[in-house]
Amino acid sequence: MSTLLTEPETFRDSISTVDKDGKRVWLYPKKPSGKLYQYRKYVSYALLTLLFTGPFLKVNGLPMLLFNIPDRKFIFFGMIFWPQDFFILLIGFMAFILFIILFTVVYGRVWCGWVCPQTIFMEMVFRRIEYWIEGDAPKQKALDKAPWTTEKIWKKTTKHTLFVGVSFVIANTFLAYIIGVAELQKIVTDGPAAHAGGLFSLVLFTGVFYGVFARFREQVCTIVCPYGRLQGVILDKKSLTVAYDYERGEPRGKLRKNQVRTEGDCIDCHQCVQVCPTGIDIRNGAQQMECINCTACIDICNSIMDLVNKPQGLIRVATEESIAEKKAWRFTSRMKAYTAVLVVLMGAFAGLLITRSNIDATILRTPGMLYQQTDKGTVTNLYNITLINKTDEELPVTLKLLSNKGTIKVVRNELVLPKQGLTEGVFFAEIPKNDLKTASSEIEVGVYSGDKLIATETTKFLGPAQ
Repeated sequence: MSTLLTEPETFRDSISTVDKDGKRVWLYPKKPSGKLYQYRKYVSYALLTLLFTGPFLKVNGLPMLLFNIPDRKFIFFGMIFWPQDFFILLIGFMAFILFIILFTVVYGRVWCGWVCPQTIFMEMVFRRIEYWIEGDAPKQKALDKAPWTTEKIWKKTTKHTLFVGVSFVIANTFLAYIIGVAELQKIVTDGPAAHAGGLFSLVLFTGVFYGVFARFREQVCTIVCPYGRLQGVILDKKSLTVAYDYERGEPRGKLRKNQVRTEGDCIDCHQCVQVCPTGIDIRNGAQQMECINCTACIDICNSIMDLVNKPQGLIRVATEESIAEKKAWRFTSRMKAYTAVLVVLMGAFAGLLITRSNIDATILRTPGMLYQQTDKGTVTNLYNITLINKTDEELPVTLKLLSNKGTIKVVRNELVLPKQGLTEGVFFAEIPKNDLKTASSEIEVGVYSGDKLIATETTKFLGPAQ
């Protein structure tokens, strides 16, 4: 039990993980259980499975996800994104930020308690290893206070060895998302001297993950993460949060046998505080920066209410407004409107991905070159072309004029697009002089792979004044 529980109650005048001298208070949260905790476990199992299998899953022969920052190459569900696609990533990032804000305004911090990697790894992996080796909160605290015996050395060594091992696996997984599985295998199997940079990154990631989950823990949520601090700005009385029903629970008081109870339903057992992974008292209000909406306090409170023959829901997911006005929660017009905006955002981004071209073409007139007139009564212009292939297939391509009668002649070799690469070439566009109405006109060039039109580009064509 932490210092917070043995001192007189305070109301939001201090953070639960720091004592009056400014020193950190180490938290020993009670092992959670209950229906919502079981649901959280199922969600975490699904997300962990997706995370660790993600680097090995292929879509169209490509990794499902790859964020190769050094090579500026990104793959999202089998689609390759190059620097030329930065605007799509920027729009996607802005849409994601707006999505998070609107989602939080309506549904609270569901992300933090149920989906955030920090919470999932901390509560569903590292914390459970700790419970398995050292026992529940009272046993952990007793072990930390005990002298260094053989049992303590064995338990601490085993725990931290497993922590380092799990951190190493996580580091390998995250590195696989950055450089790819094939490159990661080279780092692991080749000698250290051959991949010093990669090996250093692997060790660094392992150390960071170990430090976060073995020592820093809930401080990530309460100090580092900007999302937690934003909730004080973006949440309001109509936002869904994990909330204490003070109208029903107050005034709180201990439960005594053979005494008529005049207090509220809260028996002041402090179980909701003891089970909280960030050490807060949810009864101090819903909009506390440290609350991650993990719902552990709901499970423990419901079990206590069952024991004292009181209805469940003293702590529940609700809005502050519904509790103050003693109304049942309902899906309001405001929530419907925000949800509609979220759906539109996701649809717009999905539309950008679907309509995105796999081939980028850039055609520019060769600098310093004027048009030429031929004896056949035609006019020619010389162009430089750059083609970028975002697919995993090699593509031989041909060029055709789409907007005018005429021909295109590629200089030297035929154009062949290497997979995930680019090619450059030079070509002449030849158009009958009689078809040119002005000295400068636009022409449209089609890029074909076989009979399939894969890209189009518009450029200027110069000719004699008519």
